[in-house]
Amino acid sequence: MPQFRKRPVVIEAEQFTGVNAEQISDFMGRGVGLLNDDNPDSTERKLMIDTLEGTMIASVGDWIIKGVKGEFYPCKPDIFAATYEPVA
Repeated sequence: MPQFRKRPVVIEAEQFTGVNAEQISDFMGRGVGLLNDDNPDSTERKLMIDTLEGTMIASVGDWIIKGVKGEFYPCKPDIFAATYEPVA
């Protein structure tokens, strides 16, 4: 069976901390929906991210990635760590 290697691509990403929805909104260039904003425990907050596949929910710790065509989507932290590394 043929095998393929993922091309190296530099991406932009912001990690959702539960209190930085405005920063992520600025990063995305549009507003994001914030769920559980009235909950004082910021770890319970979630973001609604409009993606090419529809609206996805990002939890605290998830990374919001800007794709190669300018699209945005959330990524779980363990997948992010296994897939990406910082660029010097």
